[in-house]
Amino acid sequence: MTGTRATPLPAVEAIRDRFPALARRQAGRPVAFFDGPGGTQVPRAVTEAMTDYLLHHNANTHWAYPTSEETDALIAEARETLATFLGGRPGEIVFGQNMTTLTFHLARGLGAWWEPGDELVVTDLDHHANRAPWEAVARERGLTVRAVPFDPATGELDVEAFDRALTARTRLVALGAASNALGTVPDTAALAARAREAGALVFVDAVHYAPHHLVDVGALGCDFLACSPYKFYGPHLGVLWGRESLLAEVPVPRLAPAPDTVPERLETGTLSHEGIVGAAAAVRFLERLVPDAGGARDRLAAAFGALHERAERLVERLWEGLAGLPGVTCYGPPPGRPRTPTVGFTVRGMDAETVARRLAGEGVFVSHGDFYAATVVERLGLSEQGLVRAGCACYTSGDEVRRLVEGVGRLVSR
Repeated sequence: MTGTRATPLPAVEAIRDRFPALARRQAGRPVAFFDGPGGTQVPRAVTEAMTDYLLHHNANTHWAYPTSEETDALIAEARETLATFLGGRPGEIVFGQNMTTLTFHLARGLGAWWEPGDELVVTDLDHHANRAPWEAVARERGLTVRAVPFDPATGELDVEAFDRALTARTRLVALGAASNALGTVPDTAALAARAREAGALVFVDAVHYAPHHLVDVGALGCDFLACSPYKFYGPHLGVLWGRESLLAEVPVPRLAPAPDTVPERLETGTLSHEGIVGAAAAVRFLERLVPDAGGARDRLAAAFGALHERAERLVERLWEGLAGLPGVTCYGPPPGRPRTPTVGFTVRGMDAETVARRLAGEGVFVSHGDFYAATVVERLGLSEQGLVRAGCACYTSGDEVRRLVEGVGRLVSR
């Protein structure tokens, strides 16, 4: 939400007080959690909502007794909350085990509409959860997959190559709204508009985007969008938004007795009701960071605007601190370019796992490897070494950024 006027947030210390995990200590020091791109810590309000559901309302759905009816009402409320979060309608919100499973499920259904020789477009910048499902359906249906490269020097998508990949036979374009490895934020709305002009459907992976930029499916111009609440302070769960007319028609596999109405027709088996309740609580946690900013969507916009402004300052300090160390290389767009507060970097002469383990010994938790964005790491020539990834969240403090940079500095000095 770069263009949203920032509204004052609570002090970072007040936000941190809501996260019990931040009381953890390692080597005699508070743990600095920079692993948010792989899954953020969870505020007390989310776990309390999930516990309340399990202890007082736990039941299966659609039966004529109070706890079942309460479960139905909580799921309906969660659809409304997630619809507000994404800019859609409650009937367009599908819940599932995770984004990857939902995408495989949807891809197989859409594939029934496509014929041999039809084409799909993916990008090399994406997490493989937004490549593998489309590549799998291409193998099953005899489709052609065109992959759009990115510039390893900048971490940004090759827009000219994207335009060349679109043809009259393009049926779907799969886009990542933000790179979970490099933090790159492409102009997804512009790319989606090009895809629509070619007559293609657009699927957006917003898993790494949704924690940092308020999603607006209308502004993005997509047909489907997926995200993961555990990346924005909720439990492990997947959420799929889709245009209602498409959700009503896509031929997904389902049990005959199960509802054939949207959005339930895309949901298989018994869902994680406590996870759904927790996902809604995570959105309310974000919304209540600025409680006096109007309606729910306005409060979310104000919160994301203020969080974005704070994160820009943190990522600038992080990037400049790391890039200023001898032997340290940062990858992706520098501060000032569209990006999330996530930095991928390497330390010369050390593989990523070694860096992560040594930082963990100082109470600084970062992730390492390829983060399932294996093509990104391969294109950077880092498949063996891997990337170290540090991401800032709403609870990240300036002191933690300093600790990370100083910790890497000590590794370099050795």
